[in-house]
Amino acid sequence: MATIKSVKRWFWWHKWTSLICTAFLLLLCLTGLPLIFHEEIEAMSETKKEIAHTENAKPVPLDAMLAAAVQHFPGKVAKLVVWDDEHPGLVNVTVGDSPSSPYQTDKYVVINSYSGKIEETPKPDEGFMYVMLHLHVDLFAGIPGKFLMAFMGILFIIAIISGVMLYGPIMKKFDFGMIRTEKSKRIKWLDMHNMLGVVTLTWATVVGLTGVINALADVMLYAWQQGQLTEMTAPYKNAKPLSGNLSSLDEAVNIVQQKVPTMQPYFVAYPGTMYSSKHHYAVFVKGTTPLTKRLLKPALIDAKTGALTDMRDMPFFVNAYFISQPLHFGDYGGMPLKIIWAIFDIATIVVLGSGLYLWFARSKSSREQLARMEATYTLTVTA
Repeated sequence: MATIKSVKRWFWWHKWTSLICTAFLLLLCLTGLPLIFHEEIEAMSETKKEIAHTENAKPVPLDAMLAAAVQHFPGKVAKLVVWDDEHPGLVNVTVGDSPSSPYQTDKYVVINSYSGKIEETPKPDEGFMYVMLHLHVDLFAGIPGKFLMAFMGILFIIAIISGVMLYGPIMKKFDFGMIRTEKSKRIKWLDMHNMLGVVTLTWATVVGLTGVINALADVMLYAWQQGQLTEMTAPYKNAKPLSGNLSSLDEAVNIVQQKVPTMQPYFVAYPGTMYSSKHHYAVFVKGTTPLTKRLLKPALIDAKTGALTDMRDMPFFVNAYFISQPLHFGDYGGMPLKIIWAIFDIATIVVLGSGLYLWFARSKSSREQLARMEATYTLTVTA
């Protein structure tokens, strides 16, 4: 009796968690498929960027590039400087109405680091991949949309666990992967659903967990700001606001590179932005291996004096986000891993679709059975 109760309990969890999250998961799988190949798709639609320079050419000073970016958008202030990994030799500069202005009002400038010339002013809020990304990440609903997707990811993980608990006892009686072709159409789809669910089990669990972590990125950023960043800037809590000219950005980056010569700069946040304090440049550096280049290390430079005031490794939960983000889209092993991710993505779409079919088929069968029972009861009473 205890076993029957346990099976019923797992069936209830599997049924309702699956039903609640299936529509969202289908959307995530469908939008995730092009996102796996986002680099290849974007390369097809964009003009190839050739960064021509002589062999011994030296990059233009960052201060000069920042001045060019601000001059291009009068009235704006510098917020972020990002080195372009996909196009070496290009530097992306973000400018806004103020250091703390919302990102929706920001403007972007791409600068050739060897000539100092502005190559383009991209508009990231348009195009096919922009739509796919926001449907996948937040349904164009901002932070509430991200929280909703995180909740759906948690339900998905519960559905996976409950599905395993249901499928395990079945496999004690039948061969793994069996599909009973001699049975009804619904039974064949049930076997297919179970078999593909087990085959994609590990992948679905990894993608589900990393998806939840990615959806909670804003929570992790806030926790880092209130925790480690607050500790690093504690001596400046009562400092006077910055005034006058800031220290050289080139010198700030050089100081950090001298401190950690085995790492390379990834981006710099200006004072007052969400990644820094009101008194510091935040220089984020990264490693050079496939793993360490995903892990960032912040260094704070006093924007007035140019002195290095603190440098620390990120907390474990932020590093978990950095690692999970590329893993979620299979972005660790080049094209072979992307193809594997795409195959599992398609298989998961079949699992989700078959799950919906089985639910509707079961409901229809139950209604028909109920109708037959009512008809039989009516005939018996009137006889």
